[in-house]
Amino acid sequence: MKICITGGAGFIGSNIAERFLSEGHDVVVIDNLSLGFTENIPNGAKFYQTDINDDNLLQIFEEENFDVVCHYAAQMSVRHSVSIPSDDARTNIIGSLNVFESARKTGVKKIIFASSAGTVYGEQTEFPCSEEHQNSPVSPYGVSKYSVEKYLEYYKNVFNINYTVLRYTNVYGRKQNPFGEAGVIAIFFLKMLRNEETYITGDGSITRDYVYIDDVVEANVLALNPEMTGVFNVSTAIETPLLDIFDKLAKLTNYQRPKQFVPFKIGEQMRSVCSYNKIHNLTGWTPKIQLDEGLNLTLEYYLKKAQV
Repeated sequence: MKICITGGAGFIGSNIAERFLSEGHDVVVIDNLSLGFTENIPNGAKFYQTDINDDNLLQIFEEENFDVVCHYAAQMSVRHSVSIPSDDARTNIIGSLNVFESARKTGVKKIIFASSAGTVYGEQTEFPCSEEHQNSPVSPYGVSKYSVEKYLEYYKNVFNINYTVLRYTNVYGRKQNPFGEAGVIAIFFLKMLRNEETYITGDGSITRDYVYIDDVVEANVLALNPEMTGVFNVSTAIETPLLDIFDKLAKLTNYQRPKQFVPFKIGEQMRSVCSYNKIHNLTGWTPKIQLDEGLNLTLEYYLKKAQV
């Protein structure tokens, strides 16, 4: 198949591109490099440096004639979405519609969308929560991700474009950008390896469900199957407090600086942990890399990348 990956120079998208190429697919990466890096793009992938809001997006789709689109290009900071909601909507909603319209006009058979289990549900009342949990986002980022899911439902109902929504919990692993606001494991790792000040949100009691990149990539391979349609959590169903993450990483890096805390930010959820029963029951998918193993694998990557 010929597969387009928007945001394919970023953390998750570039790892997926590598796997798809290894499976024998033709891969085309579209990325504006605002968050991604050319060094992430694997050999063998064709690259267009283009924003998903650019007028030439349709022309690229017409020239390439994609079978599948993996839509990963996004504004990914919850805090930025709170500060400038219109900017979040411009990329995550309007940009997505530009992708979907280009797909509709060129006969794309399926769209795989990277959504956010950590934000579309809002403050959970069920732990771990299933895909049937109510959607009550507490940030514009969560609102935009959920809105795009509903647009995909529309494109399926009206234009019969198949889709899979993968709702990720907190993804971590190789190639994650440690210089952004998202991706606490990558941020902590780099700061600890460089013996820099590291700050814990609130009192460290907020919890997240951390899923390793290889398990996420496997879910995308399964999503290429036309029969895998709808919304699926990609998670571990294990809830880990932020303070535990800090302690694990400090031990791995021999970080000795004292804990420092900063106030909670607007839009931050207190607890997030999701069930993966739905994708498991349909495909057999299960998270294979547990947290401690995943942290060790991630440390190996950053030891090679960090200048320490």
